[in-house]
Amino acid sequence: MADLGKLLQVSMHRHNVTAQALAERTGIRTPRIRAFVEDGAGGPVHPTEQELAELAEALGLPLPEVLHAAQVPAPA
Repeated sequence: MADLGKLLQVSMHRHNVTAQALAERTGIRTPRIRAFVEDGAGGPVHPTEQELAELAEALGLPLPEVLHAAQVPAPA
């Protein structure tokens, strides 16, 4: 899965989680999550590495997969 938006969409659907529920789990504001889902990492709102880590944890995704989808190099 190469695109952050698609990865988030699929994972949120799989876990039956809304952007609002994900915001409550992570502390990331709902509009930011919606922007990540709609535009991926290349849109006007860019996720921080901390936000990507929080999203990965909340959705049970491996952090390297989320970083790859957002085109952020994984830590060594």
